[in-house]
Amino acid sequence: MRARRKNRVPWKGARGVDAVVEDWLESRTVKPCFTADETVPGHEPRTAGLPPGMPSQLAFALRGRGVTELYQHQARAFVAAREASSAVVVATPTASGKSYCFHLPVLTSLLADPDARALYFYPTKALARDQEAGLRDLMRAAGLASGAVVYDGDTPGDARRAARERSGIILTNPDMLHAGILPHHTAWARTLQNLKYVVVDELHTYKGVFGSHVANVIRRLMRVARFHGSNPVLIGATATIGNPAEHAARLFGTENVTAITENGAPRGERRVFLFNPPVVNAELGIRASYVKQAVMLATDLVRAHVPTIVFGQSRNNVEVMLRYLRDKVAPEIDPSRIMGYRGGYLPEQRREIERKLRSGEVLCVIATNALELGIDIGGLDAVICAGYPGSVAATWQRFGRAGRRGDRSICVLVTSSAPLDQYLAREPSYLLGAPVEEARIDPDNPEILIQHLKCAAFELPFRRGERFGTLDADDTASALDFLVQHRVLHECERTRTFHWAADAYPANDVSLRSVGWDNVVIIDAEHDETIAEIDWRGAHTMVHEQAIYQHDGECWQVEKFDYENHKAFVRKVKPDYWTDAMTYTTVTVLEELDVARGDGDTEEPFPSGWGEVSVVEKVVGYKKIKFYTHENAGYGDVRLPEMQMHTTAFWLTVPESVCEEIPHGRAAAIDGLRGLGIALETVSTLALMCDPRDLGCTLGDTALGDADDEPAIPRKVRGARGLEAGYSPTLFLYEHTPGGIGLAERIFAQRDVLLSRARRLIEGCPCTSGCPACVGPDAGVGEGRKAIALELLARANAH
Repeated sequence: MRARRKNRVPWKGARGVDAVVEDWLESRTVKPCFTADETVPGHEPRTAGLPPGMPSQLAFALRGRGVTELYQHQARAFVAAREASSAVVVATPTASGKSYCFHLPVLTSLLADPDARALYFYPTKALARDQEAGLRDLMRAAGLASGAVVYDGDTPGDARRAARERSGIILTNPDMLHAGILPHHTAWARTLQNLKYVVVDELHTYKGVFGSHVANVIRRLMRVARFHGSNPVLIGATATIGNPAEHAARLFGTENVTAITENGAPRGERRVFLFNPPVVNAELGIRASYVKQAVMLATDLVRAHVPTIVFGQSRNNVEVMLRYLRDKVAPEIDPSRIMGYRGGYLPEQRREIERKLRSGEVLCVIATNALELGIDIGGLDAVICAGYPGSVAATWQRFGRAGRRGDRSICVLVTSSAPLDQYLAREPSYLLGAPVEEARIDPDNPEILIQHLKCAAFELPFRRGERFGTLDADDTASALDFLVQHRVLHECERTRTFHWAADAYPANDVSLRSVGWDNVVIIDAEHDETIAEIDWRGAHTMVHEQAIYQHDGECWQVEKFDYENHKAFVRKVKPDYWTDAMTYTTVTVLEELDVARGDGDTEEPFPSGWGEVSVVEKVVGYKKIKFYTHENAGYGDVRLPEMQMHTTAFWLTVPESVCEEIPHGRAAAIDGLRGLGIALETVSTLALMCDPRDLGCTLGDTALGDADDEPAIPRKVRGARGLEAGYSPTLFLYEHTPGGIGLAERIFAQRDVLLSRARRLIEGCPCTSGCPACVGPDAGVGEGRKAIALELLARANAH
């Protein structure tokens, strides 16, 4: 490699992955920032011949695509799906050809029986649309006339009728299945009575509350299918997760799952780097902007004409990096060859970007996790993640986007100043050698289960003695009796059946994703054209009035946010700043599910507990952040209604008496508790193997009980402002998922271990008084945030 470098023509820039890596490793600014450089070896394909049971028409179609043999996992999946009586799950890495694992058995069934039907559902509309064209081409090549149709909210009326009456394969999403198909199952009788397969792609996305909802939708689907006389085989496909068979069994509601986990697809050599931006303020431990550093590395790759994808953590980050990268490579590279891709872009625009990626017209795409899923975007040679995605599984899912052609590829994780990112920078073995996280769901969560039991009763009456999902007959009957008592169902004594008795349409009141169905439409006020859309929750921070909304590298200012009608009117501007919303959070405890009381003479000196809480978020203002310098250029007010969510939380209260004993008093104790919260959130995320975005941390205050009262239990927690005498500061770790997924309970159960780990994390950090890698930058109160956090941990008996 060095000889090639010496012979490089000086007026020609570097070309290709190897040349860029060579330059990085000889750079005095880049090389010192690499905290890990590991090569993951590739492997050759492991193949098998086309299975004997495959129809000649399908084999001919595959040979027309240059496929003369299958990877071993594809061949095993074909046989398993044909022989299975219940369910199959395929768990192999990104770009391993999982689509053939379900396409081939489904098309074989359709060729054998022209009346046979299959239902595919994907987690997003975009992914279903992406798969439609390729599936149709394969069906045509195999001589199948029944076709495949996407059935979602964008499907026109005539196509919906065709889907119900003639389509061999329906491609949809869980939301449409839940509210658009199952409640009207009689209109789908032809499909349901001939349903041979149900395919659930991207199984790893169905976790937490969303996954628990989807598991109940599958229960309802299988119940309706059996009513119509079919018993379809379930096929799941997932990127690598720690528990594919167990997760599929929980999601599908059956223990009879055949798991295929050995990958036969080839993989090129992959070189993985961890890049920790340089320190720019040693006193505060502040590092250079990870966004700018990611753009710097991407610039080298783009100039070397390396097909690249850059993943950002948020919509704003994607748009800022898109602007910076286009500016840096112009005029050498046409800006149109660098595109953004995120939620909010209109469907036509997303599909056009996908087409350009596949054709090679786009050299670099900057995306959110919208491109983590299996959308076909062609061959890429480099991946840059600007910030840790939140889990080991998600990181390797993103890294898997490179090297699809079996060539050598590079993957770079640029760590931010967040404590978890800095932990990975110090301990890269956690990322490079840790087991992949498990997916967890709880479909029998009473709050979720009862909603779907109502939907199921609307779809078909229940017989007394019938089971729903994994509930036995007695538990199902008890739940149905509960609904009778609430006058939602009526039991017919003669037939012993439960019938829907309410006027409401239950599926309309059950949101699988726990957010509103209606997006906010973003309208160009000058031309009266829709340019984008945004989810309802994101609209509060992105399109409040006076916000700068960034779209495809351009800036639009929000002139009016029509809150009631879900419309935001914007006008194109050219500011030198973007806006970042500020959110104020309050927490109210609704029910204590367990508490650990302490009075100083026990092992629990600090009261703690977990329970159900109400979290209220309100956007109260915004900051103006200058492009390029990232200086704060001013503030503005926002007046929008608050958003409320019921979830679960763990809390830890520092008694007022302890605050008074801390040097420099209450203000120092509060600042130290804030730092302890940052460390505790970091170690909890690692211990529970969850996404950092699954947890929120807030600091508030709570009234202490009188001597005759119960020990101190937080009742209402306000944002950490204006704390008054007589109150004790309380740290809350709350779940961001409505209803919770069990994280708060696990934190409470492991609180002693986690507090000890938080102490070791803080003590092990080389900073003097606090930095973003441990407790956050020191606020200049008392002896320093780090020292006070350690003092609090010592008093909490964290060893």
